[in-house]
Formats: sequence, structure tokens, C-alpha cells
Amino acid sequence: MTIPPNRLTYQTAGESHGPALVATILGVPAGLTIDVDVINGELLRRQGGYGRGGRMKIETDSIEILTGVRQGKSIGAPITFLVKNRDSRLDDIERTPAVYRPRPGHADLAGSIKWLTTDCRETLERASARETAARVAAACVGRLVLKEIFGVEVFGFVRSILDARTGVEVGHENLQALIAARNGSETYTLDQASTEKQCGIIRQAKIDKDTVGGDVECHVFGCPPGIGTSMNWYDKLDARISYAVMGIQAFKAVQLGLGVECSKRVGSQVHDPIHFDASKINEPSLGFVRPSNNAGGTEGGMTNGQPIVVTGTMKPISTLLQGLPSVDLNTKQAQDSQYERSDVCAVSAASVVMENVVAFEVASAFMEKFGGDSVIETRANYEAFLDVARALPLDRPDSPDSVLA
Repeated sequence: MTIPPNRLTYQTAGESHGPALVATILGVPAGLTIDVDVINGELLRRQGGYGRGGRMKIETDSIEILTGVRQGKSIGAPITFLVKNRDSRLDDIERTPAVYRPRPGHADLAGSIKWLTTDCRETLERASARETAARVAAACVGRLVLKEIFGVEVFGFVRSILDARTGVEVGHENLQALIAARNGSETYTLDQASTEKQCGIIRQAKIDKDTVGGDVECHVFGCPPGIGTSMNWYDKLDARISYAVMGIQAFKAVQLGLGVECSKRVGSQVHDPIHFDASKINEPSLGFVRPSNNAGGTEGGMTNGQPIVVTGTMKPISTLLQGLPSVDLNTKQAQDSQYERSDVCAVSAASVVMENVVAFEVASAFMEKFGGDSVIETRANYEAFLDVARALPLDRPDSPDSVLA
């Protein structure tokens, strides 16, 4: 499998207690505004949320641009960001001692066996969710691409923590109010009553020396039909989104639209009827409207003109203050797992990670279809596609590409 031309990609490097995290982004067209304030704002949100641990009081994440940007604009070259770790102590044996008692639910045991060692330290440092600081910085470039070139907006929030779930409905028409509500919530949810319940659950979990997880939801507004493909299984947009979400630490499930609820309904209660409203032909949906969005904005691996709706499920953090039954890898004797500084709940932070990685995958699919060497060229390609799509069928005399014209 080869990487298609114009696909946005990124890589991250660095360990939890190393000196820095590095992110490199490829495929960004020249002329894109690299808004450092937006990226740093996302990094700040990733550090927040009720239930976070002590490290968030140490780190103040922000990016340092190393390559690919001149006077605030991308130049078409690879873009490299640096995010420094203040808590840098990987080689300090006293402060980062060997870990011989793996934590159930973490990468400790599997990584130690994989790399043939009884010390879990190297595995847990790289597997740590600290890495997502670099991932958010890189993926945020994707949301800048979506917003500036294609007018697409992305919104993520916490739908539930344990059994405290917000029932607020999300739509593009009330997006600004939803953003304000989320940003005013300690748990990044959408109403005050749910915020208070979720905070109460987290407080009790801390008293119990336990942890809690929850559901995160992301909506992408403004995609026209046809982004992605049905021709290659590995390029289907819903598959790529799912891969990105499941790659976030502690995520155990992902679904689009109704997701698993589909298995509990008959087809007539699942599939979204298609209508056409000529008054909306100039909108990204090209006038195709649906009374429901059970598909979550994708059909056959492609966008269908409705908002993309993704839900990710995060399990409770695997590091518990009380420890869990484990073994000493040297003696094979039963012992409780070792404690590493951790969060009681990181669902809020995870919502920021998911929002940005979803944005990046959608942006990458847009660039594959409309890509060019510059923002101007890419935007022109996109607008030309919309013009032709609105003029379908192409054999009409008034169509811009009509064979009769």
C-alpha cells in the first residue's frame, strides 16, 4: 500500500519523561495560516478537565516551530513542532525507578515480554498518554486546513462520565452556544447539571482510590458528499476515523452515528431517507437533506453531506491508587501493581485529542481529493468540484461541462 498524493500525515516522537515531544506534519499546502494561538489553545484544553493528576500542574504545553513555517504561513515543506517537557527525568534512576510489577490494563506486561525485559519503565514511558500533546499539536493543523480552505468546523465534547450523561442535542445552528457551554464546563460537557454529576463521580472515585471513564463525541460540520472512497477498504473515511480514535490511549470502542444500536433495529428504522431541497443547493450538502442522521455522516466509506458524528469510549485509567492484583516479573510472586502518578479521570482531555485526530483524518481525505501545492490552488479545486456537482446531470444544456454546450 502506498500513501496517496496530497495525503496529510504526521508522526510523533518522545517519551513521557524525556526532554521533549516532537511532531512532524507532511502534506500541508503552502500559504496556510499556522495559528499558534489556536494550537496552544488546544494544548491547554488537553491539559484541563476535572480529575487530572499532578503533572498538569507542572507542564505548560506550547509549541515551538522548528521547520516549514515562514512569517506565520506554511511554505509547503514538512512542518515540525517541539513541545518541551518540564518534567524531564527519564535517566534519573532515583526518580524513575525500574517497574517490575505491571499494571493491569496498561501496556506494561505486554511491552516487557515483547522487548524481553522485566523492567516496564521504557514501555510505560512511551505508551503514556503524555504523547498525545504532540499528537494534538500535529492534528490541530488538520483542523486549520479544514477551517481555512474548506469552511469545515469540528466540535468535540464529553457525552458521559460513568453514568452521568448529557442529553443536549448537537447541531450546527447552535454551535457557538455549544462551544461556550463546553468551555465553561469543568468536564467539557454541555450542561451544568451533567457537569456537577460528573464532578461528583470523579470526587468519589478519588476517595475510593479508583478511576472512571466515559464517552466522547465529535461532530464535523460542512462536508459535501463524496469525501473518502468505497474503492479501497483501507481508504474508507469511516475506517480511517475509527483507526485514529482507537489509537488514542485507553480507548476501547468507536462508533459512527447509531453504531451498535443498528443491530437492535430493522433496516427501515436505521437508514436515513434522502430528500432534495433546491433552496439548499449552495450549501455543502448540495441540497440533499435527511430527516435523520443515523449513519453518522458516512455511507460506503464516504461522506454523505450530513454531519459526521463519532463516539469514542474511554476506559477508566489503569493506574489506581489502591493498586490491582499483579505479579513481580522477577520473582513471579503475587503483588499489587506499582503506582505511577496518574489521573482519576482523563475523559475531558481525551475529548480534545479525539476532536483533533478526527479533524486530521477528515482534512487528509479532503486534501487527497482537492489537493494542490498552495491554499489558493486547493480552494479553487474544491470550488470547481462543487460547481460541477451542483450542475449534475452533466448532459444538461446549462451544465458547465455539458457535452452539448
